[in-house]
Amino acid sequence: MKSYVISENRDSFLGMQLAGIEGTYLKTKSEIEAAFNEALKDKNIGIIFLTEKASLMIEDLVLEAKKKYFSPLITVIPDRYGYQRSEGMIMQYIKESVGL
Repeated sequence: MKSYVISENRDSFLGMQLAGIEGTYLKTKSEIEAAFNEALKDKNIGIIFLTEKASLMIEDLVLEAKKKYFSPLITVIPDRYGYQRSEGMIMQYIKESVGL
């Protein structure tokens, strides 16, 4: 299984490439959505990393995929500036998992 990153931030994308993680650097919502759907179809991908801004562009699609698919693991990562949301991602995951 391999990891794959979808990023709208060039620096984050390059950093992941330096770590040996393949992926794509995209700017528009439609490009990010298409890349995410293709990554979901690829059975060799075990983890999909999405930068926070990219995940916010396709938030409904990401949440639906997390509910629908056991694999691949979909993980939101901060870009070089950190998380933009004031609430931590762990707290958000807990609230989503219990339905709050």
